[in-house]
Amino acid sequence: MLFGKKTQLVGLDIGSRTIKAAEITETKKGRTLKCFGTMNIPAGAIEEGNIQEPDVVADQIRQLFKNFSIKESNVAISIGGYSVIVKKINVQTMEEEELQETINMEAEQYIPFDISDVNLDFQILGENEHNPNQMSVLLVAAKKEMINDYVNLMNMAKLNPCVIDIDAFALQNIYSENYPTSEENVALIDIGASKTSLNILKEGQSVFMRDVSLGCGQINQKIVSMTECTPEEAEDIKFNEEPHQISMDDLREIKSTVVADWCTEIRRALDFFYSTYPEDQIQRIILSGGGGNIAEFRELLAVETSAEVQTINPFGDIFIDPDRFDTDYIKHMAPQAAICMGLALRKIDDK
Repeated sequence: MLFGKKTQLVGLDIGSRTIKAAEITETKKGRTLKCFGTMNIPAGAIEEGNIQEPDVVADQIRQLFKNFSIKESNVAISIGGYSVIVKKINVQTMEEEELQETINMEAEQYIPFDISDVNLDFQILGENEHNPNQMSVLLVAAKKEMINDYVNLMNMAKLNPCVIDIDAFALQNIYSENYPTSEENVALIDIGASKTSLNILKEGQSVFMRDVSLGCGQINQKIVSMTECTPEEAEDIKFNEEPHQISMDDLREIKSTVVADWCTEIRRALDFFYSTYPEDQIQRIILSGGGGNIAEFRELLAVETSAEVQTINPFGDIFIDPDRFDTDYIKHMAPQAAICMGLALRKIDDK
């Protein structure tokens, strides 16, 4: 059994505008969605991954668990942004135990922070394809201050953080579970409220990651400035097919302007990838986050990148009881649920 009582975790995705929680159990029907819920948090409570108002956020997390009757207190959370560095490096071939002892020295040249201020982790990917005497290693560095802030937040919310993952890895986890591994190059792009993360997979392995400070909040800000509404009202207007506060032409113009900027930044990141891997064309782009629901973005990105663009379905391999869940709501929330679903697949004893 994949999930037992002792290993089961609630996946908790703490975004800058919305908190998402998911719980998966193993039943006779296979992996089954037990709980899924969201809770908005006030604007400014979390900015670029930094917790500005921990009391407010902890209170919203407790309310989320209460509203959706989530009893499990063991959680998997994830972090991202500029306080996290993920980089593929090449080092002399050695045993994992030996690398564990020397990783600080190896990492120092790649990390733009004081090495004493970060927590390091790594995963050996295998032999370097260009040098048999070297091996490729995925290096992860996260500022201790950010990790401590999220651990303290969980303590305030009366939860036990058993796994602290990286946003891009949680997304990769749920993608790998729902989509067959292929030889084509795939870009996973998560468009959140204030941050976009890009993770390029080559034959199922991550080879390039980048975070960009852009997101759906840009659309909301333009709506607020045009209508003088609240940020919460702007979120509703953004997806309303007949908003009364703003004309559809103005709304389309706002979306078009913002998604054009998104495509420009994504294209720049992809160009950087192509400069390193000139022979590797990206055939498919999988979108997640709130931006995944914006049709104008999907269409323009497909044109700009000459790739197939689709929105992720993190529930594809999960049984969802139609008597317990509104299937239309689940379908609508699918892009935003991707990271918390990836976290919900983690187990207590995971590395």
